[in-house]
Amino acid sequence: MTVVSEQEAKHPGGSASQTREITIAHSPDSDDAFMFYGLATHKVRVPGLRFTHSLCDIETLNKKAREGVYDVTAISFHAYPYIQQAYALMSCGGSVGEGYGPMVVSPRPFTQSEIKEKRIAVPGTLTTAYLALQLFAPGVQTEVVPFDQIIPQVLEGKYEAGLIIHEGQLTYDKAGLHRIVDLGRWWQKMTGLPLPLGGNAIRRALGRELMSAVTQALRDSIQYALDHREEALAYAMQFARDLDSSTADRFVGMYVNDRTLDYGPDGREAVTRLLDMGHKAGIIGPEAKVEWV
Repeated sequence: MTVVSEQEAKHPGGSASQTREITIAHSPDSDDAFMFYGLATHKVRVPGLRFTHSLCDIETLNKKAREGVYDVTAISFHAYPYIQQAYALMSCGGSVGEGYGPMVVSPRPFTQSEIKEKRIAVPGTLTTAYLALQLFAPGVQTEVVPFDQIIPQVLEGKYEAGLIIHEGQLTYDKAGLHRIVDLGRWWQKMTGLPLPLGGNAIRRALGRELMSAVTQALRDSIQYALDHREEALAYAMQFARDLDSSTADRFVGMYVNDRTLDYGPDGREAVTRLLDMGHKAGIIGPEAKVEWV
């Protein structure tokens, strides 16, 4: 866990001892860094609140959310039904694929029917990518591999195919891999909806007023980054894992945009539909009762 910044603000006439710490956790990815730029660099402040930021990979975040570690945490939507008693979903901060999303890639140009018979390296069983894969290919054989090791291990021949997330969606072809299926495109053709991949959840124990204030702070942070794109992107580049600036800009644009400010009716419908389908297919145990802040 790495604390990357601390923001302090005081009540008018108050002291630092009156500040309330809000713990935030998100992934070390350029899109998350871009989204939280305003809060992490003190461009966005909330009187009486102090924000501390921790960085973890998404599967670790999903597991820590089940333990209730952070006040605000990025999660895969697949994980939400397992934490819904302790957390609600924030109405901003979502990563949504508009006809694109996680991909199954392979060194060989398998057909979509053939790939369903292969053993596929996946980034975690609580990721939305894994949920979408199971909906696409029920019962497919998988093995969990750290997300940044999937492409290298597929190239080494340890797996016939890999399910890639994050920047790998833009760089797989440079490694000589073939895209077998884009699950975001598959989902859109099947449902007519965008594919909601990840969102931000907030602890219910904070209470309604504080939950609303923190959600607004995140929305302000996203808006600040969109309004100051060049400086926010320069900050995000330190988390871009060796991407050149144009590729990082493209990746950030895919997952931080107007829909990140608000999912929209179809985005919210997509979250409900995805979780309902996962539950009915037996992939997700608890039935999801989605509540937005």
